[in-house]
Amino acid sequence: MANRPPVLTHEENDMSHGHGHGHGHGHGTATMAAHDDHADEVRRPWTTLGVMLMAQLMVILDISVVNVALPSIGKGLHFASSDYQWTVSAYVLLSGGLLLFGGRLADLLDRRTMFLTGLGLFTAASVVSATASSATVMILSRGAQGGGAALLTPAALSIIMSTYAGRQRATALAIWGTIGSMGIAIGVLFGGILTSAFGWRAIFIINVPIGLAAALLSLHLVNRGQRTGGVRGMDVPGAATLVSGLLALVYAVEGTRTHGWTSAHTLVAFAASAVLLVAFAVIERRVPAPLVPPATWRVRSLVSASTVMAVITGVVVGAIFLNSLFLQSVLGSSAIKTGLQFLPLAGSITLGAAVASHLLGKVTPKAMMVVGLFVVAAGSMLLAGMDAHPGYVSDVLPGFVLIGLGVGPMFVAISVAAMSGIPAEHSGLASGVMMTGHEVGAALGVATLAAIAGDLTTRAGLVDGFPTVFTVVAIAMVALAGFVALAVPRQHSHDVQHARMH
Repeated sequence: MANRPPVLTHEENDMSHGHGHGHGHGHGTATMAAHDDHADEVRRPWTTLGVMLMAQLMVILDISVVNVALPSIGKGLHFASSDYQWTVSAYVLLSGGLLLFGGRLADLLDRRTMFLTGLGLFTAASVVSATASSATVMILSRGAQGGGAALLTPAALSIIMSTYAGRQRATALAIWGTIGSMGIAIGVLFGGILTSAFGWRAIFIINVPIGLAAALLSLHLVNRGQRTGGVRGMDVPGAATLVSGLLALVYAVEGTRTHGWTSAHTLVAFAASAVLLVAFAVIERRVPAPLVPPATWRVRSLVSASTVMAVITGVVVGAIFLNSLFLQSVLGSSAIKTGLQFLPLAGSITLGAAVASHLLGKVTPKAMMVVGLFVVAAGSMLLAGMDAHPGYVSDVLPGFVLIGLGVGPMFVAISVAAMSGIPAEHSGLASGVMMTGHEVGAALGVATLAAIAGDLTTRAGLVDGFPTVFTVVAIAMVALAGFVALAVPRQHSHDVQHARMH
């Protein structure tokens, strides 16, 4: 996926000002080391960072790797149309829905134990995915992988924050962010190579030796750390109602394809989702240690930017999902060729983000978002305009490049807008909310675009659905630009500088 903002957590000792739980890009973390300018800079070996990055890269790759392998998995396990979407959604829903809960666990329990627990769950679920004999087993094991990722990621970044100080910490966080932003490019290519050479089961089997090696090395290199509490302080009901409500919401959206938007099936699913999410809001107001303190929702910059993050991520991940199927089922590309065909999209996202980073201070994040959304809309219209006999260079590539150039600046601008005005002691929570929006948006985006597309199992279905999907995306991007203009506060230059520092 694209450049992802870091997710930070409160550390249990000298680092009480926010640490990371996320997959992220460096905007939220790169200068967190500023909080340790006066720390005793004892140089530590980079081996601990290497182990954490090994595990984190495995988690990041498992999203884009699976996208490229989906047609092969679908044929092997005789997927129905909805199974394609759930194979992606189950992973991002559980990883996003449980992310704040996983970060809280890393705070209360010792970080090495949480890292190993998440790593163990992820690796075991990878074995189940690799040996799956049905769509149901695949979807359930992908959900378990997502749960493992939600425990592993915050603990890994917590270990990095507690191991390194000063310049070493700044370097470690910059590398962490780079790994996150490289995920899409490496994942689509790596997935294509593995699937073409060894079959789709190899994309899951490869996680097993990596997971075992990371576990053994962490036992040797990472100290247990100290517990600051027990599970009594955990908001388990909050986490359960949040995840259940989100699952019901995605199930409702997905079901519209076969049952329609006004059927009893769809309305009951939407009602169940609403009840569960309202229950989550009520629980958060009453428990002593909520996942998200109610006051958080009153921070306009954070809530509006996280909303934009959810929608734009949904579009990007949904577009990658549909194009993986389109390139292979309609254009006849092999898995490895599909991986190569995605590289211009990844490259243009990276280029757009790099240009945007240099423009910050001259162009407000709000203006950057609006322009980026119109560029994404233009790219979507190019994809929507293809005929019944499309080609990659003439019909797909121009849309990919434009969408990437629009999306890259969006992720930079959203990160800065969300964090502007957030005090340092709350930066961890703010990044966690934004990252949760990222993952949940991905799941809802895949479900929504798949529902609009209709039949994903045949060439004719994809050719018919593609123009409709990307016309809807273009309209949604223009509407979102209007939302940004109205809802996102205008940042002054000192706010932008503050946000970049946190």
